[in-house]
Amino acid sequence: MTTTTIPEEAGLTTDHSRAQADGAHSHGVVPQGSRAERLTSFDLADIPVPSGREEEWRFSPVARLAPLFEDRLVGQSGGGDVRVTVVEAPEVQVSIVGRGDERLGTAGKPGDRTAVTAWNSFEQATVITVPKEAVASDVTSVRVEGHGPTPTASHVLVRAERHSEAVVVLDHVGTATLNETVEIVVEDGAQLTVVSVQDWADGAVHASSHRARIGRDARLKHVVVTLGGDVVRMTPDAEFTAEGGEVEMVGLYFADADQHQEHRLFVDHAVPRCKSRVTYKGALQGEGAHTVWVGDVLIQASAEGTDTYELNRNLVLTDGARADSVPNLEIETGEIEGAGHASATGRFDDEQLFYLQARGIPEIEARRLVVRGFFAELIQEIGVASVEERLLEAIERELSKSMSIIDGSAEPAEASA
Repeated sequence: MTTTTIPEEAGLTTDHSRAQADGAHSHGVVPQGSRAERLTSFDLADIPVPSGREEEWRFSPVARLAPLFEDRLVGQSGGGDVRVTVVEAPEVQVSIVGRGDERLGTAGKPGDRTAVTAWNSFEQATVITVPKEAVASDVTSVRVEGHGPTPTASHVLVRAERHSEAVVVLDHVGTATLNETVEIVVEDGAQLTVVSVQDWADGAVHASSHRARIGRDARLKHVVVTLGGDVVRMTPDAEFTAEGGEVEMVGLYFADADQHQEHRLFVDHAVPRCKSRVTYKGALQGEGAHTVWVGDVLIQASAEGTDTYELNRNLVLTDGARADSVPNLEIETGEIEGAGHASATGRFDDEQLFYLQARGIPEIEARRLVVRGFFAELIQEIGVASVEERLLEAIERELSKSMSIIDGSAEPAEASA
C-alpha cells in the first residue's frame, strides 16, 4: 500500500444502432469554430480566468468553481486536506515523484483554466505503472479522501506499458475543494480500464481533467460514476496516436437537489482506423439539480477508416431539475467506417408505467423498476463488481428520496437533505 498526503425517459436503450430509430437524434448547439482549434497550453498566461460566457463554460457555475481558478493552489507539501492512498495489485508499481519527472505531461496539454491551474500547482504526483506484458491479478485502488476546504491540486499518472492489462479504480470521498489531473497512457497492445468514482460528501467542489493517449492496437475503457458533491466538473479527453486503437467511454451520474454535475468529453481521431464508443446516462431530481453532458468527437482529415458513436440519455425524475445535453461531431474526411451521435432527455415513459400498473404493480414500485431498468444495462458494462454493487446501493438511496416526495411521505426539503 502506498500513501501520499496532499494539503487539506426511461427505457431508452444504450444500443447505439437503435438510437435514431428511437427518435433521439439531436444536434444541440454547434460550438464556435473547430474543436481542433481549442487552445491547449501548460502556461497559465495562455488560458485566462473564464467569465462564464465562453462556450466551454456557459453551462458551468463559474462562481462556485472560482477557488480552483487561482494561479496557485496548495501543493503536496503545504497542508493536509486530501490524502491519496493506493492499494496496488501485486504486478503493479507505484511511486511518488516530483513534478520534474519526465513521464509527467506526456498525455497531452491542459485545455481549460482548471486544468492549467492544476498542472502548475501540483508538487508531487502519484505514478501507477503496469509493467510491460504484465497482467494484473487484482484491481488497483486509488482512494482520494478529502478532509477540508483548502483549494488543492493533485496529479495521478496511470501508465500501461506494452501488452499489459490492468484495472485501476479512483475513488473520491470526503469533503474537498480539489483540482485534479489524471493522465492515462496506454501503450501499444495494452488493455487498461480506469474507473473514476465521485462519491463526495455535501459541499465538495471537484474539477478533474483526464487526458488519455492510446497507442497502436491498444484499448482503453474509461468509466465515470458521479454521485456526490456540490459541484463536479469532469473533462475526459482521449487521443489516438497510432492505428488500431479503441476507446470505450462509459458514464453514469445521479444528481440531487442543488447539485451540479458536468461531463465534457473530447475524442480526437487523429490517425486512421481507430474506434470509439461513448455512452453516458444520468438521472436527476430535486429543485436546482443540474447536469451537463457535452460530447465532442473530431475526425481529422488523416483519420480514414474511423468508427465512432456517442450516446447520452437523461431521465428527469422531479420538477425543478434541468439536464443539458450537447453532442458534437466534426468530420474532416469522408473515408470513414461510420460516425453518429444521439441525445435524449425526458421523464418517465407513461406506457411503461401503465404496463406495470396494469399488472398489479403499485405506481411507486413501478417507478423504481423503470429507473433501475434505465441504468441496468450500463451498470453491467462497468465490469468491476465492487463498483457495480456500490452503484446499485447508491441508486436505491436516491430513489428513496424521489419516491418519498411522490407518495407524500416526506417533505421535499427533507428528501433532498
